[in-house]
Amino acid sequence: MNSLLSSDKRKGLGLLAAVVLLAASGAASLLFGLQRFEMAAVVQAYTSFTGSDEQLIIRTSRVPRALTAAVIGCSLALAGALLQAMTRNPLASPSLLGVNAGASLAIVAMLYGFGDRFVFSELMWFGFMGAGMAASIIVLAAALGRGGMTPLKLILMGSALASFAASLTSLFMLLSQETLEGAMFWLTGSVSNSKLEHTVEILPYFAAAWVIALSLSRSLNVMAMGEEVAAGLGHRIGWSRMAVFLAVVLLAGGSVALAGPIAFIGIMIPHLSRWIVGNDHRWVLPYCAVLGAAFLLLADLLSRFILEAKEVPVGVTTALLGIPFVVVLARRKAIVR
Repeated sequence: MNSLLSSDKRKGLGLLAAVVLLAASGAASLLFGLQRFEMAAVVQAYTSFTGSDEQLIIRTSRVPRALTAAVIGCSLALAGALLQAMTRNPLASPSLLGVNAGASLAIVAMLYGFGDRFVFSELMWFGFMGAGMAASIIVLAAALGRGGMTPLKLILMGSALASFAASLTSLFMLLSQETLEGAMFWLTGSVSNSKLEHTVEILPYFAAAWVIALSLSRSLNVMAMGEEVAAGLGHRIGWSRMAVFLAVVLLAGGSVALAGPIAFIGIMIPHLSRWIVGNDHRWVLPYCAVLGAAFLLLADLLSRFILEAKEVPVGVTTALLGIPFVVVLARRKAIVR
């Protein structure tokens, strides 16, 4: 018992350290970039607003950008952890399973059909619908045939759907110059043009998904033992899967609507969290939430300095960081069965 309490205490202290890292990452995101600010200037932008260029940049760019990056990083990390636990697949994530691609296709199709005649709430719902349709197709297709839904079948179905969705997305962009111009930068994944009102509008949906995800921690621990064991313990696997499905659709679809498809966070952060605290999802999920937010804030900060006098979309930065991670992970796991 004392050992268990000591272990929980260490994990709690580690989570507190992660929160401190998140706070420091948020502060750095506000202060550093092509133009640097002092923390006093950030505070004055809200306590004594004068309308200066410096304060306008802080209020209309830096603060919305930092908040959006934190929200999306938290959401994608949680979505990845949920998918990996439900499928028992170490490579599962919204990007590799095609959920992000489905949301992107739905949004680009909307841009093709309506041009700029839409409001963000419409774009948001198209993101949810696209993510939901993609997740449904992948799960149903993977469940068919002998052996049911296996990790390998999920990866194959997700990769196939992601390629198909990407092809259709490219087709819509080629058919319309207006769609191409509107979607090109967004599809690389970027938080640089974030608007605070958009993040606030979608925040209730994210918050609901975060609550669902954290409430599933004990269920995910039981599901990790295998379906037969979980069923033997009286666990209602169907309801848990439906809850995971709903949370992932909200998290992934909302993230794509806000900033485009940002990959690899859903793979890297859950593995990092499990490396720190083990496989207990009562700890893994809170760590994912905090570390995911901090990671995307730091990745966005790094993207401001990769090229001189020009910012790189954060989706490119996460890919540069994530590809080596996936290669190492795949080599360690040898093969996904």
